[in-house]
Amino acid sequence: MSKIIASGVMRGTQQIVGEAEKFWERARQDKGEGQKVEFPETAFYLPMACALMGLEVKTIGEMKPVLAEARSLVRKVPSDKVWLPYLGDALDCGIATLLAEEVIAVLRYLYKEEPQKGCEGFFSDTQMRQLGIQLVDGRMPGFAAILGAAPDTETAVAIVRECQKRSLLVFAGASSNGKSIVDQLAEANVETGWDNYIVPFGRDTISTIFPLNWAIRSALTFGGISKGNAKQCLLYCKDRVFAFALALGEVDDLKYATAAGAIDMGFPVIADTHIPEIKPTGICTYEHVVTEFDYKKIVPRAVEVRGVKVKVAEIDIPVSYAAAFEGERVRKEDMHVQFGSKFSKGVEFLKTLEADAVEDARTEVFGPDIDTVKEGGAIDLAIVIEVAGRKMRADFEGILERQIHRYLNHAMGVMHTAQRDQIWVRVSKDALKSGFRLKHMGTILHAMLHEEYGGIVDKVQVKIYTDPAKVAAVLAEATPVFAARDSRVAGMTDESTDTFYSCTLCQSFAPNHVCMITPERLGLCGAYNWLDGQASYEIKPTGHNQPVKKGRAIDEKAGEWEGVNEFVYTHSNRSVSRFSAYSMMQNVMTSCGCFEVIVGIIPEANGVMAVNREYAGDTPIGMRFSTLAGSVGGGAQTPGFIGVGRLYLSSKKFISAEGGLKRLVWLPKALKDANRAKLDERAKEFGIPGFVDMIGDETIATDAESLLKHLEKVGHPALTMDPLV
Repeated sequence: MSKIIASGVMRGTQQIVGEAEKFWERARQDKGEGQKVEFPETAFYLPMACALMGLEVKTIGEMKPVLAEARSLVRKVPSDKVWLPYLGDALDCGIATLLAEEVIAVLRYLYKEEPQKGCEGFFSDTQMRQLGIQLVDGRMPGFAAILGAAPDTETAVAIVRECQKRSLLVFAGASSNGKSIVDQLAEANVETGWDNYIVPFGRDTISTIFPLNWAIRSALTFGGISKGNAKQCLLYCKDRVFAFALALGEVDDLKYATAAGAIDMGFPVIADTHIPEIKPTGICTYEHVVTEFDYKKIVPRAVEVRGVKVKVAEIDIPVSYAAAFEGERVRKEDMHVQFGSKFSKGVEFLKTLEADAVEDARTEVFGPDIDTVKEGGAIDLAIVIEVAGRKMRADFEGILERQIHRYLNHAMGVMHTAQRDQIWVRVSKDALKSGFRLKHMGTILHAMLHEEYGGIVDKVQVKIYTDPAKVAAVLAEATPVFAARDSRVAGMTDESTDTFYSCTLCQSFAPNHVCMITPERLGLCGAYNWLDGQASYEIKPTGHNQPVKKGRAIDEKAGEWEGVNEFVYTHSNRSVSRFSAYSMMQNVMTSCGCFEVIVGIIPEANGVMAVNREYAGDTPIGMRFSTLAGSVGGGAQTPGFIGVGRLYLSSKKFISAEGGLKRLVWLPKALKDANRAKLDERAKEFGIPGFVDMIGDETIATDAESLLKHLEKVGHPALTMDPLV
């Protein structure tokens, strides 16, 4: 390591540890050692101290060991005259810096100094988990922490857009010469937030601990690594969390010290100023510190240094195209035209034709294009995709059709919601000015269907209709097809097939987790059902979704089969030997951390609750979603608790080994309302009409005692069932 950098690291560490000690002493005198301290909505207390030291810091007094550890890692600045090894000392100082910054940050929350204006501050566990599936399926291949400020606003925006094109999540913060990239993006009216993959965290270097805290929690959440196992947590970040820092502007001692902490986690630093480079590999995968003065090359250089595997979709359209734009919202004042929803008719429909009826790459537009529509107007829209392929089957049509939502949303300036005949599409004024037209939707759909479904699709042509009569004709053709698809999927049962499908997509984050998808139990992320698994296997026979023969039944009530057990054992790194599809009490399915819903036992009520990750409130078992998720995720089997997709709640096989739906006694109200129709339908089959209104929610009770009173009052069937435990 460069002596110049090492000296800066050690000076910066001495400064920040001293500041942390002074701040702690001030807080101790002001508030007392018993004062509670916490970051918002996390089950990991002070995440860095929890991961590296195994400490659950809840009060000011409990911060003493953290500060003591940080102080013990502070090293003297290297002598100018006597040469001594200083790599290890600099890395020790990096850890000390992270621990000290975390202390300062949580005390800032205590004093209402965080989050800073226009910034997120600490990232909650829920925010982290909401991105889970994108982290593990490659849609979001890595993270860029942009620290400081670019030489001008235009350059700042260009750097961020280059990251977005590669689907990198951008954490923006810190300052250089009194200017922060956070403010540069605001000046350029760049829309930030989790949906846009641009998250401002704070304007000073100390707040860099927020994205680093976000990263270290992944080792505990998805990796299943126990708290206090510092080496394994740091190695997990190096091997599985593909992050890097772009240091824009002057690098001072505090930035050097923070960078040393990032390097400890395997995250390299790419700077735009003349600082010494550290090119030998060792702690990071490749180089540790490099410089790049050409701002057009700085993001590609960072991607190369970190070893991030990204794929930029080269699609011939006049606007940027990447998954980073998936959450972009085209607001009314920015909109040129819209289609569907309550404003006009809209439908999208994919069907299979014979090969000679499809001309690959052909897109036709029937009716007025968007440049002929008065600004702010609404017109009808029908998107018809016609595909042909030797391996294409009618069973796959709905699966491919559902990708339209994702594909179109990746175009900057295009907003798409819903599916089938419920779509709502908007195109922005900026997209129109850039030259975007309806034909470009066809260009996108053709390119992406070939890229992702080339294993079953040989030809793709797209027809786009805006003529009202033709749109009505498409609706008339599509409506009975939609109904038939629903009937086919709804009619499938686990007994009707001898094959299930595995999903090991999340093993990049939870190495021992295996998801088993059956016709009546979709993947816990809610993104894949049995048909999706089948289609994925057709597309890529060596991929994450593999057919699993059930084999001899061991326990049909619990849903245990010999073939499934053998597969799970082999593909869980021989850590899970038995799996029951229908039970949450014995041999339960593991979870990676991407679950939509956690189902947990409430012993006092002889039933279970289901809590979705969007719900941040209290539950009757005294644990919020974040706390529960810390126990259920990471590839561990946790009897009494399972992660599921929200649609599984209305499945006939929902915990059927324990009595099924009748065990459900509590749901967050939003989840209850969203699933009401399906739950009502299933409850009638059980002979309990009105059952959904018997289920408690947070407006009725958030503790077991109050919930039990409610259940007794309404005569909930769980109270008369056999004991769960």
